Amino acid sequence: MDDSLLTRIADEIAEKGWSITDHFLPDMLLRTLVTEAETIWDSGEFSRAGIGAGSNLALRPEIRSDRVHWLEPGRLTPAQQQYWDTIDTLRETLNRTLFLSARSFEAHLAVYPPGSFYKKHLDQHAEVQHRLISCILYLNEGWVETDGGYLRIYHQSDESGFTDVLPLWGRFACFRSDLIFHEVLPGTRERFSLTGWLRREALF
Repeated sequence: MDDSLLTRIADEIAEKGWSITDHFLPDMLLRTLVTEAETIWDSGEFSRAGIGAGSNLALRPEIRSDRVHWLEPGRLTPAQQQYWDTIDTLRETLNRTLFLSARSFEAHLAVYPPGSFYKKHLDQHAEVQHRLISCILYLNEGWVETDGGYLRIYHQSDESGFTDVLPLWGRFACFRSDLIFHEVLPGTRERFSLTGWLRREALF
């Protein structure tokens, strides 16, 4: 991955807490990830997503109505491993430039069926503060504005300000898990993403 791109992402996170990058991965790799996500979804291997962590994990459909499929680092496909390696390169850059202590990455595929949503929240749990940086890769071909499903990022410096991000194919959103409030607005189509977090402790 180009060093200038990694530096730009780090600089934008340092400045405002979030960064958006289009065409984050090569088209062939992205196409494979999209196909794998659609295959897993069609096979019925997704489950309802909850909120909270550990003993506080609960299903709250009035807050969150997406479906998820967790990926296991020891059982990744070659395409998923290539994405993991890309994120690891980003992790090293962010650790060096932002003085983070991220040591691992966890991720799941997420699907928002038409009309589903995730209300305004932070990704770092109050009781388990391991998540440092949120990373979202969008897997939606032919997505247009009227399809909705925006990621709404709330500005730190202005409580009433926000930026709406369309979940375009190959777009990558990256932001501070502990500082950036955000939500997912309802869409009119199935909305796919590969969503993960850089964490301060090793998973294995």
